[in-house]
Amino acid sequence: MWHEYITATTTDEVVNLLAEKGERARIVAGATDLILELERGARKGVDTLIDVTRIPALDLITLDEDDIIHLGPMVTHNHCVASKLIRERAFPLMRACWEVGAPQIRNRGTVAGNLITASPANDTISPLMALGASVTLLSARGERTLPLQNFYTGVRRNVMQPDEMLVDISFPALQTSLHGTFIKLALRRAQAISVVNVALVVDLEAGSVKSASITLGAVAPTIIHAQNAEAYLVGKTLDETVMAEAARLAMQDSRPIDDLRGSANYRREMVRVCTLRGLRQISKGQEQAGVPNKPILLWGRDDGQVSPVAHKSPDPIVTTVNGRQMSFASGHDKTLLRLLREEGLLIGTKEGCAEGECGACTVFLDGKAVMACLVPAPRAHGAAIVTVEGLADGDKLHPIQEAFIQDNAVQCGYCTPGFLMSGAKLLEENPHPQRNEIEQAFTGNLCRCTGYYKIVQAVEDASRIRS
Repeated sequence: MWHEYITATTTDEVVNLLAEKGERARIVAGATDLILELERGARKGVDTLIDVTRIPALDLITLDEDDIIHLGPMVTHNHCVASKLIRERAFPLMRACWEVGAPQIRNRGTVAGNLITASPANDTISPLMALGASVTLLSARGERTLPLQNFYTGVRRNVMQPDEMLVDISFPALQTSLHGTFIKLALRRAQAISVVNVALVVDLEAGSVKSASITLGAVAPTIIHAQNAEAYLVGKTLDETVMAEAARLAMQDSRPIDDLRGSANYRREMVRVCTLRGLRQISKGQEQAGVPNKPILLWGRDDGQVSPVAHKSPDPIVTTVNGRQMSFASGHDKTLLRLLREEGLLIGTKEGCAEGECGACTVFLDGKAVMACLVPAPRAHGAAIVTVEGLADGDKLHPIQEAFIQDNAVQCGYCTPGFLMSGAKLLEENPHPQRNEIEQAFTGNLCRCTGYYKIVQAVEDASRIRS
């Protein structure tokens, strides 16, 4: 899929490489979109990948002295989900990140990557635009900062030049009078693209709306503001009549098309419904309803911090797999899934969809559960990896393996390795999960044989075995 893979250790190194390689190079952060695009031939002419995941301090979420929140380019969706600062001062973004994919995807996918991909259905663009975000782009020529609303030129198109790297996302933290939320409508509860999404930020003073920001996703070529609805709300009280009219105006502001996920008429009506739902939540102070107080991350005991490690293909990929050091002289142009199976002969990790949908390839990478089919193989260099073969302690099975056998939770068995890995990481993160937390942990794992009842029961029983 690529000819050259370079793991950088500084942003200067990255921008110099981009200046040298031009259109032939792409940056690898989460790679959850990029890997699929390369495999499908959608990124023709790209032969060099520049991995930025080992550069220190790019995954920080900070608040500066001017009350501006900054997200580094390696901040993942789960970093935002776990952040107390984002939950308290930028809740629409936290909720949007929680709605993205599944834990394994959120552990790799970055907010910066979501912005750069530029799909109008991407979840984090709407809340960041509603929050008034800006992005900073760095190249060997210098640095420039522009409002997020000026970043996009069309569907999957933005103003970035081939030699630029997105190095910062910034936006004002919400003050006490500002209230916001994010509403997503999709065809299923997890692992789904938005049919419609709406982000709302409303400034309420003494019960009256001082200002409003309403942004709409998946209903135009880019994320758009519902400008008529925003203007209408100013000076109004959020009673049922006002909210209903604002929702109607937001519907009129949308410009959807018909596609496989919904007709234009359906999307228009759902803009109205989602806007009204969001305004009602804000009016009642219930913006955070439905979001767990402690969301499941599949991080385990730590957050998977890594050290800078320089690497360049075709140097051997030296990694630790299931506690044993392994060195691979080939496989640099593969995914981690295929490296493990074909070079490592660790065939317990399965390839189901190869698109990050089924979870059969779930492994632990530096302490976090990820989809191995969406990780470039060279990312394994200097990393610690655990596969399903590494769950047992010698001849002693992991409690979740014991419980799967005891409860007859194995059907055809193809999805089982992924469920075991997600379940084991869940029990490491939370030794006594509630049923809804088990369901959260398994949103990225599909089983086509059963209704999941025995699988969930096995996790509940495994938690008792560990006690």
